[in-house]
Amino acid sequence: MTRTPGRPHLVARALLLTLGLLVLIWCGGLAAFAFSIPTEPTDRTSRADGIVVLTGGSERIEEGLRLLRSGLGRKLLVSGVAEGLTLEDVLGAAEAGAEEVACCVELGHTAENTAGNASEAARWMTQQGFKSLWLVTGSYHMPRSLLEFRRAMPEARVIANPVFPGHVKVEQWWRFRGTARLIASEYAKYLGASLKALLPNSPTPSKAS
Repeated sequence: MTRTPGRPHLVARALLLTLGLLVLIWCGGLAAFAFSIPTEPTDRTSRADGIVVLTGGSERIEEGLRLLRSGLGRKLLVSGVAEGLTLEDVLGAAEAGAEEVACCVELGHTAENTAGNASEAARWMTQQGFKSLWLVTGSYHMPRSLLEFRRAMPEARVIANPVFPGHVKVEQWWRFRGTARLIASEYAKYLGASLKALLPNSPTPSKAS
């Protein structure tokens, strides 16, 4: 005689199926997110009013300085600089000869996370009367950064300028544990930022992310 599963078994099975479906959806979203990360620059010639570099690697500052020297932006903001660091400290860590453009570089010390970077940059853009900017950050960080910047300044034109750290193997991310962990973490933060963007007048988080 066939035994009919009891209600607890049916509930457990439904929960397992739901959990499995959610895991599949999350994995599919992760894969789509990973393949959306840029692997090469898409724009090298546009001009913008300002350049905003998010701290996180000397190659980002070097790229911002390259844009500035090339005349593709009039001023550069390095956002999220630790308290106590001076312009000489930041530019000296980037490359020799950076002092020649130091007159057009400013440091932002208030941002503690990506949303804070966007808010800091929005205030700077307003102060400068700028309407467009180059956004310089790591390629894996670019999707979330664009989301936060466009949320903070919806009327501004934001041009993505990703840099490509050598230790982040974006093109075959699933083969490298460190890169896979980094992208999974960034995807989770991107989902959080996306949900936050749906909430009206949501506060900026205070902890670093």
